[in-house]
Amino acid sequence: MHQAPPPLQRASAAYTRFIPREELQGFAAWRPNAFAETPSFVQPAQPGASHAVVRAAAAGEGAEAAPSPVWPAPGFSDRRRTDAAPAPSAAPADPAPDDQPTLEALHAEMQAEMQLQVAAARQQGYQDGYRDGLVALESFKESFAKQTSAQMAQVLKSLDDELGQLEQQMATSVARVATELARQVVRSELSTRPALVVQVAREAVNAVLMSAHHITVQVHPDDHALVAQGCDEALAARGARLVSQPSMARGGCRVESDAGVIDARVPTRWAQAILSLGTGVAWDDGEDVPAADGGDA
Repeated sequence: MHQAPPPLQRASAAYTRFIPREELQGFAAWRPNAFAETPSFVQPAQPGASHAVVRAAAAGEGAEAAPSPVWPAPGFSDRRRTDAAPAPSAAPADPAPDDQPTLEALHAEMQAEMQLQVAAARQQGYQDGYRDGLVALESFKESFAKQTSAQMAQVLKSLDDELGQLEQQMATSVARVATELARQVVRSELSTRPALVVQVAREAVNAVLMSAHHITVQVHPDDHALVAQGCDEALAARGARLVSQPSMARGGCRVESDAGVIDARVPTRWAQAILSLGTGVAWDDGEDVPAADGGDA
């Protein structure tokens, strides 16, 4: 036993509308046996008379016929209705969901683009900062090098000046010590070897000009006998006179004449000897070295 297929459902989008009577030009009453008979046509109804025509047609066919809906005659062309109310065009179909981007997709796309822009800006900022940092580092290195060089030059100059002063002080100290030692040695020699005054007196007399007259040789009283014995020939040759002078230090002499004075005293000769050293150590500074009986220096 075969089941009949279910009736086709009418599309929900089918176009329907109510036809006003002004648009009806011809109609016929429908009866149950209308498909077996030749349809009868009714003349176009005048405005206001459509309801009367329908009732008259229904009464002529019999009272038993039930009121039927009014339909246009088959094959009748309703040109007026077509011209008056054209069928509306179908609304454009909505695009497929896949063709339109959703809000989430747009948001994700904007987020991705924003992240790319942020990453590019961060990279650009990093590059700019790195470049500026290198420039600042080079500038700092140059300024630091200049500052350090200036400071080191100043420190080296100060150190060099201090070393120079120290060397000068050391040289002066060494020269002074050496001069003081030399003075002590000379004093010790004069004390232990008093006959050295004879040579000093001879050299002083010989230094007097040959044209000089009235020559006088002054010596210490303790050196008078030594000079008179050791320089008798030189004194006689120049006609000099030997004189004892208590203010004269031992070991030296002073020769006076009409031509000038020759100072051969020990302090004078000592000052001339140490003049080049620049120590300023005088012969009379310090304590005198006592005379050594047994040869102690």
